[in-house]
Amino acid sequence: MSLSTPNTQAAYAALILRVSLGVMVLAHGAMKVFLFTLPGTAQYFESIGLPGFLAYPVALGELFGGIALIVGFQTRAVAVLLIPILIGATLQHAGNGWVFSAQGGGWEFPAFWTVTLVVQALLGSGAYAIRLPFLPEIGEPRTA
Repeated sequence: MSLSTPNTQAAYAALILRVSLGVMVLAHGAMKVFLFTLPGTAQYFESIGLPGFLAYPVALGELFGGIALIVGFQTRAVAVLLIPILIGATLQHAGNGWVFSAQGGGWEFPAFWTVTLVVQALLGSGAYAIRLPFLPEIGEPRTA
């Protein structure tokens, strides 16, 4: 695949964004499961006024969503499904100010991350994505 055409450049750009997002999402999910533990994450959610049970779907969504993004499986749908998690993170950090280095973390990073998920949903999977012939990519035209 030559990098000289705009379509090829866009496919590789989508790949780079997709894998980068996938690694970050997977890392945050793994942190909730293996470092903080799911019960600990549930306690944290409760301490910020959210129902504790939300920790479980958030962590699983991040784990499986991160893996799906990395391999390029249903990228558009996965990116859209992860957006509410990042909106929640943005809202949780909103009271801490703009800069993420602020005490408790500001909202700049989760807000930017939300925007990148929107961009990924618009771009699609890009190069080197898992595409199953019996399960077309949501939001992308079928190819013969």
